[in-house]
Amino acid sequence: MARSKAFAEYDALLALPMHLFNRWLFCLVLGMVFWGGGLAAVPPSAEAAPMPDSTLVAYLPPGNAVTDGRALLRYSLPIDNQDIRTIQKDLEGLSEWLRSKRWGPIIRDTQKIDKLIGRRRDNILGDVPAERQVLAAQYLDEIRAGLAPMIEGAQAKNRETVWLQRGDLLEKVGIIEEMMVTDFPFEVPAEYSNLPQLKGRATVEFETNKGTLLAVIDGYSAPVTGGNFIDLVQRGFYDDMPFIRAEDFYVLQTGDPAGPEEGFIDPKTGEYRAVPLEILVKGDEEPIYGATLEELGRYLDDPVLPFSAFGVMGFARPPNDVNGGSSQFFFFLFEPELTPAGLNLLDGRFAVFGCVVENKELLEELGQGDRIVSATVIDGLENLVQPTT
Repeated sequence: MARSKAFAEYDALLALPMHLFNRWLFCLVLGMVFWGGGLAAVPPSAEAAPMPDSTLVAYLPPGNAVTDGRALLRYSLPIDNQDIRTIQKDLEGLSEWLRSKRWGPIIRDTQKIDKLIGRRRDNILGDVPAERQVLAAQYLDEIRAGLAPMIEGAQAKNRETVWLQRGDLLEKVGIIEEMMVTDFPFEVPAEYSNLPQLKGRATVEFETNKGTLLAVIDGYSAPVTGGNFIDLVQRGFYDDMPFIRAEDFYVLQTGDPAGPEEGFIDPKTGEYRAVPLEILVKGDEEPIYGATLEELGRYLDDPVLPFSAFGVMGFARPPNDVNGGSSQFFFFLFEPELTPAGLNLLDGRFAVFGCVVENKELLEELGQGDRIVSATVIDGLENLVQPTT
């Protein structure tokens, strides 16, 4: 269907000619556009803040972008146990050694994890509520027991064994980390109390005409955006919904209902449900609402959930209204291995509210004209809080 002028500049932003560049060149383009304040694709309401003199030289944030969706979700959990985080980080880091077949460092880091669990077991379990500690202890013991087969796999130079074992252990680490979360970490501003909120996480299964996807929606980082999305899934809003745009190596977008409307019309009010831009920045206690990081002069700050992993889910909005999103969203299809976290056009301008965690390869097969057959909440629906008014 034809798209309105309200979304024209948003389309212009997402329609950068990625198919004309290889991935390496596009990473450079992203960096130049970001630092230059936009070459013509920045919404007019978002003026680029002046750069400090010290950043006129080439700048790269420390560390590599996290390009695995499950890892992003683990890192975004609101916990503060440094021991379990160290275990997670060391396990995540084994992927780098695997790529270069560095078997010695794999063995060394795995032994380091074993020693850490031995020394700090009580400290790790101490951050788990008493009623969950027995189960957490079981998972922690399973993690430690699973380190020996990984070392054996590294000694045999068997990449598949190490990779699969690493994935299994990281899943158990994630379960322990989730057990550490007891209360929702902040209060959503009262002005958004009329909108559904997701106070935790939910898992959604998308059945498409070409296969099934599984995604985790993260209310810890985006409770209003996530709550709106889960509410729409429950309403069947996305069932039989076509993908309306597909940019190779960039985005796959849907959520535009049939008819003249471009978002969800609440049957109770007869009005367009508008959702504010919502971005949680690393180090902040609660999300920022209603402004891009660029508008706030915080373009160097990293969102907790950045556009750095293939399959990240972003919430679309008209460029002239940061609080005008409603139902349209997109899957991010670009894995910026050469672009440090934060150096792209989308971070800080659009909300990330979830990530595909299973069968994300299917996103490469889907295109304009394909459709979501059905979307179903299969876990975490109890975390959806509906407005009381």
